[in-house]
Amino acid sequence: MADDTLFHRIIRREIPADIVYEDEHLVAFRDIAPQAPVHVLFVPKDTVPTLDALDPDQPELVGRLAIAAARYARAQGLADDGYRVVINCNRDGGQTVFQLHLHLLAGAPMGSFGAAQ
Repeated sequence: MADDTLFHRIIRREIPADIVYEDEHLVAFRDIAPQAPVHVLFVPKDTVPTLDALDPDQPELVGRLAIAAARYARAQGLADDGYRVVINCNRDGGQTVFQLHLHLLAGAPMGSFGAAQ
């Protein structure tokens, strides 16, 4: 079922997560297997399996994810030192949960932490 991924279950509160942000369009929570000192996932509430599956009439979806991640980074004092945002697409691109999501990685210089999945 397309809307029964781990992330959908978190959005529906069927399984626990450390949720750090939520609005009517998305939810953000700490990754359970962090690849950096700060590793937060920003996930749309609309079901979209991959970046490649985005419909042309959904251009605002990725913008909302990016803006929420940037605001979170600023609010947490991460913006001055810098952070990385990553969207993996499909298996060969490193995607392991098939619901579109943006990784925010911060808290250490890039290269000192692993690749986001």
